[in-house]
Amino acid sequence: MERICGRALGLQFDKNTGSLFIADAYFGLLSVGPKGGLATSLVSKDQNLPLKFTNSLDIDQTNRVIYFTDSSQRYTRRDHMLVILTNEKTGRLLKYDLESTNVTVIHNNLTFPNGVTLSQDGNFLLVAETTSCRIMRFWLKTPKAGTCEVFADLPGYPDNIKRNQQGEFWVAMYSRKSKILRWFHSKPWIVYVLSKVIPINIIRVTSHIGKGKGEGLAVKLGVNGEILEILEDVHGKRWKYASEVMERDGNLWIGSVENNVAIKLKI
Repeated sequence: MERICGRALGLQFDKNTGSLFIADAYFGLLSVGPKGGLATSLVSKDQNLPLKFTNSLDIDQTNRVIYFTDSSQRYTRRDHMLVILTNEKTGRLLKYDLESTNVTVIHNNLTFPNGVTLSQDGNFLLVAETTSCRIMRFWLKTPKAGTCEVFADLPGYPDNIKRNQQGEFWVAMYSRKSKILRWFHSKPWIVYVLSKVIPINIIRVTSHIGKGKGEGLAVKLGVNGEILEILEDVHGKRWKYASEVMERDGNLWIGSVENNVAIKLKI
């Protein structure tokens, strides 16, 4: 029912107004007033830049701009494994101006762009590319403005990325890299052949394989992309399939796309 009811994947409060902005996989960019209530559509699939798979967002509180990702122009969230299996590269990074309400595309041809966050000084923007297991950096200021580069290569498939008060970044990862998925990436046409020939749901099968043994995995990155810390629950006894890690007041709050609880860890 999620294509009818919607599925919120990214949340961020506007510190100036108290409004909550929502990246919904099916309904696009939404907002809710500080008192709650019915969400209002800001950017949807029906506009000039149709959204297929809205995923994450971050707000430039000073310049009144929302940066958000559209993971695919071909598949919806329900078929997210096809985005991964086929190494699909139609994802986009977009910008929504809260004052003018204009929407612009910052970058095209991304491989499953997922989490997004601003640097502490606002000089650059980081975007997690789930399929390629890396973090991309898009320069907004300095002489490098308008260019992009690889910020960090990761040991697993990243979901959301969040900045802490020191300007470092926590990246939540669904699982470690899979040899089977890498094989599929090298031969994306096989996915289509298998789905037509074999009388099974290839998406469900490969999704189950991709889960692996269900470990918890996250990394903390420095301001230059260096890995400062790897947080891991190897057997997934306390947490696994991490979708978000937020550091606040000496604690880590960990969310999961598979589990129905949030985990609080003291650091």
